[in-house]
Amino acid sequence: MAKRAREEDIVETDRIAGQPHPRETLALIGQEEALARASRAIRGGRPPQAWLIAGPPGIGKATFAYRIARYLLSHGASNKGADDLGIAPNDPVVPLVRAGSHPGLLALKRGLHPDTGKLMTVLAIHQIRELRDFFNFTSSSGGWRVAIIDPADEMSGEAANALLKILEEPPQRSMLLLVAHAPAQLVATIRSRCQLLRLSPLSGDLLARELATRLPQLPAEERTRLVALSGGSLGAALRLVEEDGLKLAADAERMIDRAASPDFAATFALAERVAKIDRSLDSFGGYLGQVLAERIRARAKTNAPHLDRWVELRSAIQESFARSAGLHLEPKQTILSAARATAKLARRGAL
Repeated sequence: MAKRAREEDIVETDRIAGQPHPRETLALIGQEEALARASRAIRGGRPPQAWLIAGPPGIGKATFAYRIARYLLSHGASNKGADDLGIAPNDPVVPLVRAGSHPGLLALKRGLHPDTGKLMTVLAIHQIRELRDFFNFTSSSGGWRVAIIDPADEMSGEAANALLKILEEPPQRSMLLLVAHAPAQLVATIRSRCQLLRLSPLSGDLLARELATRLPQLPAEERTRLVALSGGSLGAALRLVEEDGLKLAADAERMIDRAASPDFAATFALAERVAKIDRSLDSFGGYLGQVLAERIRARAKTNAPHLDRWVELRSAIQESFARSAGLHLEPKQTILSAARATAKLARRGAL
């Protein structure tokens, strides 16, 4: 059996600065319907061999998975625990899960490449082999073994095939929790062997209350803007603060507002700033697309002309930013090209 990580040794490529990691989070925000389904299955003693926990990023899927894991590791598939699958903070399972040292829990995620030190693009086959060894290990206490794969929709083809073999012959008293942002990217044979638990974006009111609790120092108007920009994702809202997203979103709105008479010196300065912020090009492209979508919807209500041209421009801009971010192309040229294309169309009919 592989040696388990100590808390200080865990590489946390998925932690949001200043916020608790999902394995440290006992509270679950929203998701009552999915939680009720999971609770009925587990407390009724008939859980599936694997759950596919699906939904947009940042809505609590990993927190949900760790909640299931803690319950199974503490109570097994029984009705000995709470209806909402919560366990007491002083339960012995809690500090072990928090430290990543519980012998019955394995969490697999994309890590850092041993040669380059950069985040790997996929979950590799050697990680799934670690999962096979983990499930083959017989617990001395006869307890449950739970594995979390997050995100499961970013496995290599070899890793997916290896996982399928595990799903075809699952060991007793084991649970596999696949966390997926885009479950359709998983091969159909894996999806067919999992029960789907689909989580939903948080409501605006629920997200606003959570942000007020977590970010009390932030002005109320900025929290309102976070709710509007994050699409019901608490994780997205928190990353917006971490990555100066509110300012980038305001810059995107300003760029569209001034499209007919652009200030290319200011646009160039903006492009240089975006180039210096890690992962910000894709975010800025998303903000541009969101602002354009809002303006297109507003113009549609007034039957304004040439909406098809704006829809085509929005699609082209989104594709350009996604391609540039994916291929690590020069951010400055991408932003300047978007500004020029928007200005050309805006002169024919401003948004």
